[in-house]
Amino acid sequence: MRVLLLAVGRMKSGAEAELAERYRKRAAQAGRKLGLREIEIIEIKESRAAETAKRRIEESIALANLLPDRAVMMLLDEKGQSLGSGEFAQKIRAWRDGGSADLVFVIGGPDGVAQSLRDKAVLALAFGPATWPHQLARVMLLEQIYRAITILSGHPYHRE
Repeated sequence: MRVLLLAVGRMKSGAEAELAERYRKRAAQAGRKLGLREIEIIEIKESRAAETAKRRIEESIALANLLPDRAVMMLLDEKGQSLGSGEFAQKIRAWRDGGSADLVFVIGGPDGVAQSLRDKAVLALAFGPATWPHQLARVMLLEQIYRAITILSGHPYHRE
């Protein structure tokens, strides 16, 4: 199964980018043993539209155009469901074992995503009720993907 992270906006160089890349590499390396082919990040530009609704629609169309057919899509959303790391790992296992070819995580822009894109998500995921900067949300997501992989492989990184 291929893992894609689609994000609105570019990760600027610095500590967050370095940490995100470190977790991406760790997850990619450890994930091969579990049938995860790659972990790819695709960034799209933020819309420059003056109106919020138009920005949301333009960015959502760009994200939707990158979704592979029949992909399992998970949307990061502050109003989404909070999952423990073990639950998150089990969802990844179920999608992989169910034959999903692509697992896609979407981080929308500052204005969120259009309802049409939200409707494609099998799960909206929140990292608690707080709003997080996109750079930190990306780091946290990549760390949770890595943690899920270590849970599924029996690696001692995760402790309960």
